[in-house]
Amino acid sequence: MRISLFSLPALLFSFIIYLGFGCRNAASADNKKSDSTKIGEASALQSSKLDTILYNKKLQALANGDTTGKWPAKFPYPLPGAVLPFNRIVAFYGNLYSKKMGILGELPKNEMLAKLKGEVAKWQAADTAFHVIPALHYIAVTAQGSPGKDGKYRYRMPFSQIDTMLNWAKEINGLVFLDIQVGHSFVRDEVPQLAPYLKLPNVHLGIDPEFSMKGGEAPGKRIGTFSYEDVNAAIDFLAKMVKENNLPPKILIVHRFTQGMVTGYEKIKKIPEVQVVMDMDGWGDKTLKRSTYLRYIYKEPVEFTGFKLFYKNDTKTGNQMYTPQELLKFIPKPSYIQYQ
Repeated sequence: MRISLFSLPALLFSFIIYLGFGCRNAASADNKKSDSTKIGEASALQSSKLDTILYNKKLQALANGDTTGKWPAKFPYPLPGAVLPFNRIVAFYGNLYSKKMGILGELPKNEMLAKLKGEVAKWQAADTAFHVIPALHYIAVTAQGSPGKDGKYRYRMPFSQIDTMLNWAKEINGLVFLDIQVGHSFVRDEVPQLAPYLKLPNVHLGIDPEFSMKGGEAPGKRIGTFSYEDVNAAIDFLAKMVKENNLPPKILIVHRFTQGMVTGYEKIKKIPEVQVVMDMDGWGDKTLKRSTYLRYIYKEPVEFTGFKLFYKNDTKTGNQMYTPQELLKFIPKPSYIQYQ
């Protein structure tokens, strides 16, 4: 199954705006730290001690009666202030340069935020046992169909765009996820570029193996892949940010909808500083999406699970998107919901 996260014609333009913003000093994010530390549930949850009794109770609720021993997955307790499993996250995904990459860039700001609040309310009503946090999941590094000046087939968004995400998230007391499509680059090279933002307690990370083209192809020609070493490179950097800045745990979203997209899942690090969510990123009818979730998310447990819903692609042939009530019957229940 193929996911199209971007339209090549929509993104293969010169990014003239970049000339005005691309060289902006990364320190601008640090200057916002005093305000940003007040944003989002992550900072509000900080405490000196983790409630392990409540933590275990929440994990059992997410396992949803699983009897195989796979769920809850086995991993160490997180540092105090962990967002998961105490909360569920509902995110809108996209990029401000394109209306075709997701709902985040498709709608005007106020309409988009209102729609996100509506989805959050639906999830909150469907499962009152978990507080629901809104999030903006912004594609900060986009795969490209042409190599660019450095031959990496990827484009780094100007920091002004990420600053906009922080400001919008502040309005809804939400989280921000910065997503990376590496093209011919590497996780270890791309994630550190976002350090000024990952130092903030309400900013987390997503990595997308679909556009990691280790065979040298142009992105979009075939489905890419990450090994556990790629995922661990992201985990290591996030853990570094947590330790150096005395932060609550970071969340890492890893997108997946095929077997080959993530290899060596059992070797993905499980540490107190980072919470890993394996996100079922496939589109299609309900039967296909459930099958993908069972094969690549349920059967290969990491820590937490996510599920992506496509407003357009899931409904192309007259099908309906999964409702919160339907997804809450899954084993395990997803902790992270993304709308594209």
